Amino acid sequence: MFRRAVVTAAALAAAVAWSVFPASAAAVTTKGTGWKLTSDLGVTSASPSRTYTVTFKTEALRKRYTPYLQPAVRQVEAAGLHLRIGGVEPNDPSRCGPAYHIQFMELYRPLGTPGWSQGMPCPGQPRGLGRGGLVAIDSEYWDGSWVIADHVLRNTVVHEMLHALGLDHPNSDLDKDGRAEPYECVATRYGNRPVMCSPNGGYRTAANKGRLTGYDIDGIKALLKNARAQGIK
Repeated sequence: MFRRAVVTAAALAAAVAWSVFPASAAAVTTKGTGWKLTSDLGVTSASPSRTYTVTFKTEALRKRYTPYLQPAVRQVEAAGLHLRIGGVEPNDPSRCGPAYHIQFMELYRPLGTPGWSQGMPCPGQPRGLGRGGLVAIDSEYWDGSWVIADHVLRNTVVHEMLHALGLDHPNSDLDKDGRAEPYECVATRYGNRPVMCSPNGGYRTAANKGRLTGYDIDGIKALLKNARAQGIK
């Protein structure tokens, strides 16, 4: 349900003019326990001073997704990354929008697979500094053609937003069989995997669904730490 398409990443890279200035390997950490950054797309940090704004293609989408995002946005803010929910603006799934905007839209099967949504940061940014990205939620969740539990839906929406900020799937080869498989992520003693675990993770309870786990918060803090290590403000 949570996937990022390599094809779309390539299309975005072609559509957005960019130059890559690799960050010092010694100054940047791209993964840790339960978190991973989107270093394969050239995003390893987030601005400690700029505000990232979530926008929506229509007013109906703003009203639909804002309640799902608000708890996670507050957690991201508490972790030190400035993030707010904004209003409506046009967006195009083939290119990034204004700097530091995370643009939400709905598309029918954005990855071509039933039930899968997509989120990704704008690729190849100078010094690895995330400048926002795109989120496409599968419209099948709302037309009755794909049944999805409420906690999974809420975690999905947050998961894709975190992709756009620069977090990747933290799956790893825990069972040592040579493959990092679906759901193969670290978990708390209560069995809660990171929201960013693929194909899905996060809390399953009514009180905490859609909230970041401690693993995800560590990933947000890593984006900021990398920026500060490089002198990015």
